[in-house]
Amino acid sequence: MVGAEAQILTVIFWLITLKILQISIYPLLRTTLAEIAYPLSYPLSLLLFTLFSWYAGAAHLPVQAAALIFFLLGCVMLVRKEYEPGDLKRNLRWDAVFLAGFLYLLEIRFFNPSISFAEKFMDHAFLASVMRNPVVPPLDPWFAGGDLSIYYYLGHWMAGALGITTGGESVVVFNLMLPTVAGMAVVAAAALGYILIPRYFLLPAALLFIPNPAAIWHLITGTPIDVVPWESTRVIVGTITEYPLFSFFWGDPHAHILGIFNQVLFITLCTLLYLRYGDLSFRSCVILAGILALSLGTMPGVNSWDVLLYAPFYCLIALLTGIRYAGRDIRGWLPLLAVPPLSILLYSPFLASIEGAGILGIGIVPQGSSLVEFILVHGFFLAVFLLYGWEELYRYPWLLILPLIGFLTGYGAAGIAVLALLLMAVKRSARPEEIIGIAGLAVIIFCELIYLKDNMGEFYYRMNTVFKFSMAAWVMMGISATVIIGRWLSRQTWPCALPPWAIRSALTAGILFLIVIPPFTPLTYGYTTQTLDGSAWLQEAHPGDAAAIMYLRSLDGDLRIVEAVGEGYSYAGRISSFTGIPTILGWQGHELVWRSNEDGWYGRRIADVRSIYQDSERSLLLLEEYGITHIIVGPLEMERYLVNLPDEGLILVFEVDGTSVYEVVT
Repeated sequence: MVGAEAQILTVIFWLITLKILQISIYPLLRTTLAEIAYPLSYPLSLLLFTLFSWYAGAAHLPVQAAALIFFLLGCVMLVRKEYEPGDLKRNLRWDAVFLAGFLYLLEIRFFNPSISFAEKFMDHAFLASVMRNPVVPPLDPWFAGGDLSIYYYLGHWMAGALGITTGGESVVVFNLMLPTVAGMAVVAAAALGYILIPRYFLLPAALLFIPNPAAIWHLITGTPIDVVPWESTRVIVGTITEYPLFSFFWGDPHAHILGIFNQVLFITLCTLLYLRYGDLSFRSCVILAGILALSLGTMPGVNSWDVLLYAPFYCLIALLTGIRYAGRDIRGWLPLLAVPPLSILLYSPFLASIEGAGILGIGIVPQGSSLVEFILVHGFFLAVFLLYGWEELYRYPWLLILPLIGFLTGYGAAGIAVLALLLMAVKRSARPEEIIGIAGLAVIIFCELIYLKDNMGEFYYRMNTVFKFSMAAWVMMGISATVIIGRWLSRQTWPCALPPWAIRSALTAGILFLIVIPPFTPLTYGYTTQTLDGSAWLQEAHPGDAAAIMYLRSLDGDLRIVEAVGEGYSYAGRISSFTGIPTILGWQGHELVWRSNEDGWYGRRIADVRSIYQDSERSLLLLEEYGITHIIVGPLEMERYLVNLPDEGLILVFEVDGTSVYEVVT
């Protein structure tokens, strides 16, 4: 549906836009962020662009105005001669780091691009809605007359605003979302590594590309490779524990994965605050506080679960910073006093508009995960932390009582994590990696003991808590563990050091292996189109629907459609998903989770859609009530309803391969 040339141009314009955003703010951050100003300008500029474009949408201005601000700023920096050739040349390696993450994920997406299974219909529906009609809040494509104030949609807005700016189609932009997240996360992780372990500065980026122990176990035991990713994330009963590598190959740009790069950025900024705040000028202190507020303030809009963890984490870092520097200057308390309220203020209209069902309370986990399950998920990081703190057991042998108490009370896994946490805490060296690791361990301990109540049902009572928090825990523990390993490597004196050519050859072989993996991994689940067009598979599988989607995407104006209602993770909602045009009801279960059912809309909308298709006497009245402009009648509608449309009030405007589109005449 989108030609190869158009796809290539979209990628090129996308990268050019990201580069313009990055280079325009780099000079403003150079003094404050010093040697990591250039790499952190990538994710920070994207967050700023998201902020500006969101407010442009709220003010009913073109979202492209946000990009214009950066372009003009870059021109000013150029006139002021802020760009020195020597400086830019030295920083080219950071461009290479960003591109490495971006292009690797782009390759993965090329071999698995289809907007098909999982929640891809939902995520593309949000993206398409933003790109079709960038209003604030965006229209809910699966609930005609409603909007997305019931969901944290800011990550989809970010990608949609970029897509509008670059002129790309949503079905291609969809497959640029995860490459962008990966590139931004890799460059932010490498910047953190440059602060803490400069010799092995790329090592923290490994947290994005390592599997969990369960994946390795399944590979060793002969589990079919196409089943390994799924099984490795469904280890703890009743929960999901994704890790970045799985999410990248799975290919669904859901909120929990879109927020990863900002998590890594925020941890890097907190580390900088903790280590260097006392060396900064007052102006740099203010700038650092501002960008910390930007990063923290963006979290609720991208994935609200993140801020529940990172707000307390930040308060801890800011408190430690204040204690360290308050004796010298009152500004030592600026981070703690200024950043939290400023972060709320930045997106206060967004926060005020959220109307989702939210958290319904707090519960106690009746029985923790089994130790085997726990190790298969978190075992790698636990091993690093236990080895790191092993010597402390000679000083505090009584700590071994804690795992025993855990096993006796049914929380043995939590007991092991508490042991690892305390072994790092009693070191009292307060290194950044120790604080970050302790925070990550605290998260997984929390998930073993407490859950946040929602309406996911009795069996999946803690699914959302573990699912959303485990990704943040992976990021925290991954950064901590890789930095600890980097420090170990830095202290080693190798008796027989390898020659440089051997090291380069090994690195080259490893990179080539990673590059070769995507084409040969059977993870496309039957959708084997090699393209960046996520809708290409429809042409063969559902040609009539594909043609109808193209027709509807070509129409302008405030449209609403009606199509078959269906459960989540199915083919239902396909027209609204691929066009962004609101339908009466899409995936009914998802909407029920987001909106609850206080006014009884759930049964009413399902029944009304059925009446529109089957009851010709009520059809026109219902179409008028919901403001419907077009009716879809395809194989899915014919399968689910006894279609009996009225003879008047409708005009057949499109028909291809069994899929028809009727326009409602008013």
